[in-house]
Amino acid sequence: MLTASQLRAARALLGMDQRELAALSGLSLPTIQRMEASDGVIRGNVDSLMKLVAALDAAGIELISANAISTGGGRGVRLKEPPS
Repeated sequence: MLTASQLRAARALLGMDQRELAALSGLSLPTIQRMEASDGVIRGNVDSLMKLVAALDAAGIELISANAISTGGGRGVRLKEPPS
């Protein structure tokens, strides 16, 4: 699952604007804008989500799920669980 926050952070790490990400992923700019504006987990066409994830992967982004361990050795950012 990919969240809007993860998508914005990934794009920021790449130094890429929404238009560049749209071109890289083969999606439209309004689609990228809608995905980033969503609340929480991005919902949408499975094909579009797969294109987006593949484009981020090809650009060097490793998406890390909650409670998952990063397998790469690169730099990254992860949100901590809020204190209970």
